[in-house]
Amino acid sequence: MIIMSRLVSIGVAAKALGVSISTLRRWERTDRLHPILTKGGHRRYDIAEISPEKIHKERVSDRKTIAYARVSNNGKKRDLESQKRELESFCENNGWSYEIISDMGSGVNYQKQGLKRLINSIAQNESGRLVLTHKDCLIRLGAELIFSLCEAKNVEVVIINKGEWEKSDEDLAEDILEMITVFASRLYGFRNPKNKKLIDDIKDVALDSISKP
Repeated sequence: MIIMSRLVSIGVAAKALGVSISTLRRWERTDRLHPILTKGGHRRYDIAEISPEKIHKERVSDRKTIAYARVSNNGKKRDLESQKRELESFCENNGWSYEIISDMGSGVNYQKQGLKRLINSIAQNESGRLVLTHKDCLIRLGAELIFSLCEAKNVEVVIINKGEWEKSDEDLAEDILEMITVFASRLYGFRNPKNKKLIDDIKDVALDSISKP
């Protein structure tokens, strides 16, 4: 009686495991599960033989790999294409089915369309892996928050190059100036002529500091 109580129908098994019936059937076709056939030809599943580890691996493998590339502006299109080629080569060499999402914008701009698509895909459990050429290709500040979201959603993060991303002075200037503009305009109001001059003066100081050897 104890043994039979563990054998359930495909519908009950799918509900208990939190997956669809089609997923259980796919597991059977790929030899991941071996249901028991009754004399009447009905499938019965032994819940005790379906480990949480196996379920986790299948759920992650069902989700897509996203390769994310970013450059600071339109003048960096060549660099963007180089990132994409590196991501494509890496994913293909690992045999992953992947989608490339790319952005052009500062590393402190959180409103980029590609970045929002990426975060939404992770939040909606559509992605199982995130691939970057460098950590800073994601965002300049706050990447750890997105990595924490990945961890919570069981998304693997793969960073191809562990070293520092060699950013040009222009890239650094754009990131710093965008931060100055955002914070100063919120504090003082960008349309006020006096405060606009203050923001412009701060920008000049920042650019001058970056340009010095």
